[in-house]
Amino acid sequence: MKILEMLTYYHPHVSGLTIYVERLSQALVRQGHEVTVLTAQYDDSLPREEMMHGVRVIRVPVAFRISKGVIMPSIGFHATKWTRWADVVHLHLPQFDAPGFALRGRLFGRPVVLTYHCDLQLPTGTFNRIVDGVVKTMNQIAGSLSHAVVTYTRDYGTNTPFLNQYLEKKLHIIPPPVDLTPTTKNEAEAFFEQHSLNGRQIIGISARLATEKGVEILLNALPHILEKHPNALVLHAGPYQNVLGEEAYAERLEPLFQKYAANYIRLGTLHGAELTAFYKNLDCLVICSLNSTESFGLVQIEAMRNGVPVVSSNLPGVRQSVAMTGMGEVVPIGDHLALAQAVNRVLADKASYQRSAELISDSFSPDQTANEYLKLFTKLKSGDTASTTPEPPAYEQLRAMRDAAKS
Repeated sequence: MKILEMLTYYHPHVSGLTIYVERLSQALVRQGHEVTVLTAQYDDSLPREEMMHGVRVIRVPVAFRISKGVIMPSIGFHATKWTRWADVVHLHLPQFDAPGFALRGRLFGRPVVLTYHCDLQLPTGTFNRIVDGVVKTMNQIAGSLSHAVVTYTRDYGTNTPFLNQYLEKKLHIIPPPVDLTPTTKNEAEAFFEQHSLNGRQIIGISARLATEKGVEILLNALPHILEKHPNALVLHAGPYQNVLGEEAYAERLEPLFQKYAANYIRLGTLHGAELTAFYKNLDCLVICSLNSTESFGLVQIEAMRNGVPVVSSNLPGVRQSVAMTGMGEVVPIGDHLALAQAVNRVLADKASYQRSAELISDSFSPDQTANEYLKLFTKLKSGDTASTTPEPPAYEQLRAMRDAAKS
């Protein structure tokens, strides 16, 4: 099968969305399918076309930017060319150009699948409100033209206005792909020594430094955590310098980073075995996101499959990893005191929160995700209207594991 993946940003840009599409695309290639990713050349130094782990990546030049969006005058030409090539068109929202892609899929008789990753919420201001309204309109058009709409959890689908309208029509729940590079015991120990972790309880956060990630909530919780666990240390994995559109946010938080420098280390972006070593050295992972731009939090599963409990915000979709597995606690959004109390409970009794890493890993493997998409693609290609499907069996298995641990 020839599959066209369309999204605004792709590797080497780092976000949950780009990682999702990268893992899915590589899994589809491993299973013998052809995958082309059509995306923006957001950095002029990136090649216009290249093969990455068997995935063809086509980057379209960017004329200028509007907030975090990009304007690509030649995108229509490329979209037409590659839609003709494809058997299935797979769109990833939020994306300004999605309606044109979906319309081409319809015109050329290609099934159009739309995966809605999260809401777009721009900073305050009249101009950004206009951009936000335009993007929502584009989403609506793309949704109406698609044959199927996919999201990660029914919880997020029920509580998100865009998805809720498709809940009984064409909404499908597919687990996101989570994968980590294996690491050796020696590599994990080397990470431990490199960062002088001996005698400390390690709290992790894995996110780019962006407003919606709510990093200040953890910073404000830190003194309350240190009262109970004076040797606690936060390790922050993820880009924190020159993050697109987040310069003012980084500047605002810098005094807090300096204040807690002895207990908060920014590691930057981690890849491969080093990222896995990071998780293996944690006692707790924190997701303190503030709004529906976060729809699941793939890093939660990355942590859980390494035996690390999670404290997460009570956001639709985000809370589901903990709710399904029982492997952590859920706290009110933006409440630094509740976050501190939950982290303290996890640090005091980590073992009671741990569950089967193998079952968690299997439930969210990229091959599992690819298989679910291929079932949907095949249905659509055969002419099946592919009406809504229930949550995948993997989610029920996780809930059964949770209930067994409680009994």
